[in-house]
Amino acid sequence: MRHTWTLIGLLAGLCLIGANTTQLIPAATETVRVGWMLYLLAFPIALAGLVWMGWSWTAMACVIYGTIGLALDLATITSILGGQGEPGALFLFSAMSGIVNFSLMLFGGRAFFHALQGTALPVSRPPSPPSPSSSARP
Repeated sequence: MRHTWTLIGLLAGLCLIGANTTQLIPAATETVRVGWMLYLLAFPIALAGLVWMGWSWTAMACVIYGTIGLALDLATITSILGGQGEPGALFLFSAMSGIVNFSLMLFGGRAFFHALQGTALPVSRPPSPPSPSSSARP
C-alpha cells in the first residue's frame, strides 16, 4: 500500500499529541479518562499495526478516524474561542491534532484510492535482438 510509512508516522504523531492531551482533561472521572486514552492512544496504535500489515481497508479506517478527530478538534477550538475555556495548552494541542488529523484524512484517502486502482497489467517487453550466430543479417 502506498503511503504506509506516512500513515504510520501521522498515527504516531496523534499518539504523542494524545498522550499529552489526556493530562489536560479537566476534572474527569477515571472512566472518562480511560475512554479518552483508548480513543487517543489505543486506536491509533491498532490502526498503525493494521496499516503496517498492508491491508488496504485500513486506509479508509484512518480517514474515518481522522474525520472524527478533526471534528472533535474543531469543537474544542470553537469552545475555547467562544469563551468556554482557557486558551493555552489545550488550544495548542487541539490545533496541532487538527492539522495531523486533516493530513491523515488526505493521505489515507490517497492510499485507499490507489489501492482501489490495483496493479496494472504488465507491459509487454520489446523483442530481443537477434543473436550474433543467427542467419538473419541486417
